[in-house]
Amino acid sequence: MKAFLKNYRQSPRKVRLLADLVRGKDVRKALSVLSFANKRAAGPFAQVLNSAVANAKAQGKDADALFVKAVAVDMGVTTKRFMPRARGSASTINKRSSHITIVLAEKAVAK
Repeated sequence: MKAFLKNYRQSPRKVRLLADLVRGKDVRKALSVLSFANKRAAGPFAQVLNSAVANAKAQGKDADALFVKAVAVDMGVTTKRFMPRARGSASTINKRSSHITIVLAEKAVAK
C-alpha cells in the first residue's frame, strides 16, 4: 500500500511542510487538510495519497480503515543553472526536485 511521486519539481524542504501535516492521520482527514493547505505541492501530494488508497483497494483493503503510516520526502535530481554576475563571473542556481513516498496501513479494529 505504497505510492510514489518521483522528480517532483519543488524543493524537498517546502514539500516536507505538507508531509508533517499529513503523517499519522486518517486518509479522509489527510485529504481534507490537503484541500485547505495553501501550498503549491498540496495538489500533487493529494494525488499521491489517492493513488496509495487505490493501491490499497486493489489489494482488498477497506478504504475507511486506512491511515497514513509513513511519509517520506527525499531529495531528487538537482538541475544546475548559471546566472551571469559582475566582472565575468557566474553563480549557480540549483533547481531542486523531490521524491514523495506515502505508505498506508490499516487500523486494527477492536472486536
